[in-house]
Amino acid sequence: MEILGTTLRVCVDDLDSAVVFYERLAGAKALRFERAGVQVAAVGCFLLMSGPEAELEVLRKVAATIAVKDVDEARRVLGELGAHIVAGPVATPAGRNLIVMHPDGVVYEYVDRNVPQGP
Repeated sequence: MEILGTTLRVCVDDLDSAVVFYERLAGAKALRFERAGVQVAAVGCFLLMSGPEAELEVLRKVAATIAVKDVDEARRVLGELGAHIVAGPVATPAGRNLIVMHPDGVVYEYVDRNVPQGP
């Protein structure tokens, strides 16, 4: 399994203010989108999230997002290593994701950029 990088997940009250800070910190422009009622901004290695507390409570349980070359391979390797697959793989607008609990109890999101090809 090839790990390409990690993203730090940050829940914020005011996404607009946080974006200004993190854009200057990371030297990158935010890519904004919404998912399940949560406003999200990806800025460099940071994933900023703001929305209803009930949704954020669930998102806070995921320690980090790990980019991999292939989520299917990650699922296989993680399963062989004794990790518990919580959800996925699931298609997203940017690729696929997988939620996994490692044997130590820490939960991570694994993502790839393998967008399904058309006919």
